[in-house]
Amino acid sequence: MGKPSTAAGPPQELQRNLGVSDAVVIGLGSMIGAGIFAALAPAAHAAGSGLLLSLALAAVVAYCNATSSARLAARYPASGGTYVYGRERLGDFWGYLAGWGFIVGKTASCAAMALTVGSYAWPGQAHAVAVAAVVALTVVNYAGVQKSAWLTRGIVAVVLAVLAAVVVAALSSGAADTARLEIGDDASFGGVLQAAGLLFFAFAGYARIATLGEEVRDPARTIPRAIPLALGITLVVYAIVAIAVLTVLGPTGLSDATAPLSDAVRAAGVGWLAPVVRVGAAVAALGSLLALILGVSRTTLAMARDRHLPHALAAVHPKFKVPHRAELLVGAVVVVLAATADVRGAIGFSSFGVLAYYAIANASAWTLTPDEGRPVRIVPVVGLAGCLVLAFALPVSSVISGAAVLAFGAAVYGVRRAVRARREP
Repeated sequence: MGKPSTAAGPPQELQRNLGVSDAVVIGLGSMIGAGIFAALAPAAHAAGSGLLLSLALAAVVAYCNATSSARLAARYPASGGTYVYGRERLGDFWGYLAGWGFIVGKTASCAAMALTVGSYAWPGQAHAVAVAAVVALTVVNYAGVQKSAWLTRGIVAVVLAVLAAVVVAALSSGAADTARLEIGDDASFGGVLQAAGLLFFAFAGYARIATLGEEVRDPARTIPRAIPLALGITLVVYAIVAIAVLTVLGPTGLSDATAPLSDAVRAAGVGWLAPVVRVGAAVAALGSLLALILGVSRTTLAMARDRHLPHALAAVHPKFKVPHRAELLVGAVVVVLAATADVRGAIGFSSFGVLAYYAIANASAWTLTPDEGRPVRIVPVVGLAGCLVLAFALPVSSVISGAAVLAFGAAVYGVRRAVRARREP
């Protein structure tokens, strides 16, 4: 793979290879992934017939976050996303806290996506398949971000084709009943909020476009275009799929489903399509895993450059122009988790960390001036408030674990600052 450089000097820069279509595809690969196959059932369990309302609420918060992130990414087109924005706009601590929450939460998400691949592709050997998937995609990422974008393009095409087949089968079947879309007594305000928090997990992939800011051509123009495009396409796809599945299974049937889309095609009388849906779910999880590894490794690179993580992780491969050490470390940690842990419960924890991450992004966007491309004031306000409300509406175990991890990261930061202050004259 070529010999990496170890020479000291200024930070090595990544290569700008990605255009608007590449960035949109990477965002779609992050969002139209395993979430649509797995998140609908727990969300329906929480929201009941208010599922579509939860989806709309999650989309509104995601839109505000996306707008704030796009303006910030255009202003600061460097790897690291909200880690960079928080550091530049709010101070070193807030940037560090955003980066810490992102890396820890998304590393757990990587393992969850890998195990999703295994459970769909070969349930009896889920851990082994998960490890193999992580190794394979780490190699792809190591070979260059352009190759990752092309692979993601193929994955998105396969997933969209499978989802289209599910929608057509469900809406054209005799089992479809549009009355099931009405909001009933089983929908509570708290349940709708909790479901929105869970569904937000599936929307959060647009951050991958921002974290790849250093590898995007003309970022001031490309990123503000790519993020809303990717989010808008994802919302349309999610809404159509949710409506199709609800009209066949209804809120109760959906909340009890272990594989909602497979159950939907069986209920629609086209059971032969179920294996195809399983393949689509596995491919979708691969797309999410690929994009997650990209995002986590770039944030690791940014934090290593500022020595919040070991500086050796800031190295960029001279040939492939990727943060190779960061990618290898992330891949190794995810391999260990995928081989040893059942991390399905980490979805709620990851949602908490991601919502905290975007809360800092919205607070950072609030500080932009009109000359710096500040969004309309209501956007970061709604985004910040929405992130906080949805984060604390998640299951109690997710809130406690997420808050504990953020507090631990803050404590580590405080100890390092204290040690550094003592060493300085």
